[in-house]
Amino acid sequence: MNIAILDDIFDTVRTLPCFAKLRSHRVAIWNEHTKDTGVLAHRLADTEALVLIRERTPVGATLLERLPKLRLISQVSAYPHIDVEACSRRGVLLCSNPSPGGPRMSGRHATAELTWGLMIAALREIPQQMASLKAGKWQKGVGLALRGRALGVYGYGHIGRIVAGYGRAFGMQVRVWAREAARAQAVADGYGVARSHQALFEESDVVTLHLRLVEATRGIVTAADLARMKPTALIVNTSRAGLIEPGALEAALRAGRPGRAAVDVFDEEPVTDPHHPLLALDNVVATPHLGYVERQSLEDQFDDIFEQILAFERGAPINVVNPQVLRRPTA
Repeated sequence: MNIAILDDIFDTVRTLPCFAKLRSHRVAIWNEHTKDTGVLAHRLADTEALVLIRERTPVGATLLERLPKLRLISQVSAYPHIDVEACSRRGVLLCSNPSPGGPRMSGRHATAELTWGLMIAALREIPQQMASLKAGKWQKGVGLALRGRALGVYGYGHIGRIVAGYGRAFGMQVRVWAREAARAQAVADGYGVARSHQALFEESDVVTLHLRLVEATRGIVTAADLARMKPTALIVNTSRAGLIEPGALEAALRAGRPGRAAVDVFDEEPVTDPHHPLLALDNVVATPHLGYVERQSLEDQFDDIFEQILAFERGAPINVVNPQVLRRPTA
């Protein structure tokens, strides 16, 4: 098959051990990101199987109509960037493992670790202190330690549970807010539950977001929620930028509630404008979506992606999102 891999910015995929699984196929790897439909249609003109790296490139009806040879899209995790109905109309099968890496869970731990690193960096003002030291000015301001502070974990899935465990290890008062069943699990695991969604923001010294981005959670964190936070508080987002109401975070940080933010995700990625509103604020620590970008995590994810391609080739596809395509009559 002709296989194309998009958005491999650092040309990492071919260096992974699992890449050997595609040795019998023709593989084109594109390092330069673009969302231009015309450019993508040209690049993917002969592509039969398309590999997507999470949500970096949207695949909509307009693009699909210009890819007559495409038969399969293989990726992992959620797929809000893919028009599944258009895929089905065009006879394109979408395979996406909802739990990439399976029991290995390396991506979940990598994201949780980055969350914790950002939390410490923001509260202890590590980037600002480094800049001050390199400028020959020694210390700059006084930061905050974690022990004894209230950690609000919004969302108690795989990553939320790991982060809550880190909070316990650091001596924080962990409070959780999530769906009812998840709150019950948090209690069973020995954590406190916030009195309400609003109380999580009012009473926490740190709020960290660990929710999937679906229609029900888009904009779930509102300007009013942020305004409830303490002026000394920190909000951390390593999940998805769309969880926060558009423009609300920048406005809240300028107003001083919360006093700080640590973000790994943006509404439009990649961010190439150094004057992006969040990057212009001194009370923001930001990284370029590094949550799962770690070698073992990538190996686990691409191993799943390539297994989906090989299963499709064998005529027994796995992790199928739109099975109706399989029921279509063949010519």
